[in-house]
Amino acid sequence: MRSTGFRRTCTALVASALTLSAVSACGSDDDAAGGKTRITVNCMPPKSAKVDRSFFEADIKAFEKQNPDIDVVAHDAFPCQDPKTFDAKLAGGQMEDVFYTYFTDAGHVVDINQAADLTPYVKDLDSYDTIQQQLRDIYTVDGKVYGIPRTGYSMGLIYNKKLFEKAGLDPEKPPATWAELRAAAKRIAALGDGTVGYADYSAQNQGGWHFTAEMYSQGGNVVSEDGRKAAVDTPEGKAVLQNLKDMRWSDDSMGSKQLLVINDVQQLMGSGKLGMYLSAPDNIPILVKEKGGDYKDLALAPMPGGKGTLIGGDGYMFNKKATPEQIKAGLKWLDHMFLTPGDGFLGDYARAKKHDAPVGLPEPRLFTGAADARDQEIKKANANVPMRNYQPFLDGNQNLEMKIEPPHAQQIYSVLDGAVSAVLTKKDADVDQLLKDASGKIDSILARG
Repeated sequence: MRSTGFRRTCTALVASALTLSAVSACGSDDDAAGGKTRITVNCMPPKSAKVDRSFFEADIKAFEKQNPDIDVVAHDAFPCQDPKTFDAKLAGGQMEDVFYTYFTDAGHVVDINQAADLTPYVKDLDSYDTIQQQLRDIYTVDGKVYGIPRTGYSMGLIYNKKLFEKAGLDPEKPPATWAELRAAAKRIAALGDGTVGYADYSAQNQGGWHFTAEMYSQGGNVVSEDGRKAAVDTPEGKAVLQNLKDMRWSDDSMGSKQLLVINDVQQLMGSGKLGMYLSAPDNIPILVKEKGGDYKDLALAPMPGGKGTLIGGDGYMFNKKATPEQIKAGLKWLDHMFLTPGDGFLGDYARAKKHDAPVGLPEPRLFTGAADARDQEIKKANANVPMRNYQPFLDGNQNLEMKIEPPHAQQIYSVLDGAVSAVLTKKDADVDQLLKDASGKIDSILARG
C-alpha cells in the first residue's frame, strides 16, 4: 500500500490527484514516422490535473527537442496502476513500453516473465549509480536489473507542535519510543474538547498496513524472511496490539470513534484536534491544502521504536517486447523526466514554488552523494515550507532499517485489519487469540502463493 496522497514534489499541486495517472493502451512499434524510435509511456497526469499535466507535456516536448530521434507517446488514466487490470494488460500485450509499477510489483512482474532485462543498458543511464542502493535493489532480481526507481517514501510520525506545547510537551523532542508516544498521547487527550492524542487506521486494509509499519518499528516482521510463514504471533506483534488496546481503553487517548481510514485521520489533524498519527511526508501538504492545517504547526519525526520503518514508492519497468532501441530511449526519458537532481518533472523546485507547490518536504529522497547534495541545495534554495520541522525525521531515519511491504500485502493487510479493529472496538478483545488467528490465515495466504 502506498501512503495515500504520496505526492511527488510537483504533483502536490493538485490535491485531487492523489495518485498520478495511468493508462490503458498498448506498447508501440519501434519505428515512428521519419525513422524515429517511438516509445509509449504511462502515468501522465490526467487532464483534470491541469498544472501537472502542463508540466509533464512541457518536459516531454523539451526531451524530444533534445533528442529529435525519439518520439514519446504518453498515456493517461486514473490511477497510474489499476491492480484489477494490471496483470491482464501485461499478459495481453497491452502494456506500454515503459510502464509504472509500485515497489511491491517488481518481483511479480519478473516472475511472470513480463519484464525486459535492463542489465546491459543501465550503464548508459547517467543517474543510475546516484540512486540509493536500497531502492535499486528492489528492482534487482537474481543480479539482473528489471526496473528503475522513481520515488521513495518512508513512514514517520506527524505531530501537532501547537498541541504539544499546550499539553506541556516539548515540540522539539517528539516521542522516540512507543512508551513515550503513549504518555504524550495521554497528556494531549487530557486537554479535552474532543482532542485526540493518537489516531490509527483500522479499516479498508489500512489498519493492516499500519500494523506492519508498527511491527517494523519494533524490529519485528509480518512474514518470515523466506516469505513462507506468518511472523505476527510474536512478542513484537503482541506489543503492537496491546499498546493500541491500552491507549484506547485504559488511557482513553485515541477517542471513541474508531474504524478510521486515512481521510478521517487527516481531517482530525487538519482541524487541530489530533496530536499524532503515522504517515509519510506527503500527507503534510494535504493536511494544509485540503484539511485546514498550517505548515508551521505540523512536524515530522521518525517512527517510534527506533528499529525500522516501512518504505514504499514506485518506478518504471520495461515491456519484455521492447527493442534495444526502445529501452535505450526509455532510459534517456527517465533520466530527463525524473532522475536529474533539481530538474525535470519531479525536481524542478523553482517551477514548483512558482506554482505554489510545497518545496522542502524531506521526501522523496532518491539520490546519494553529490547528486543528493545538489538536489537538497536546490530544494533548500526554493523552500516554502518550514524544513526545520522535518529535521528530526531526517536525522532519525539514518538509524532505521528500511523495509518494504510483505508479499501479498493487501491480502495480509485485510487479515490484520480484523485484529487492529478488534482491539480498538472491543474492550475484552483477546490479543493472543487475535494474533493466533491472524497467523493461521496469513499462513494460508502464503501457502497459496
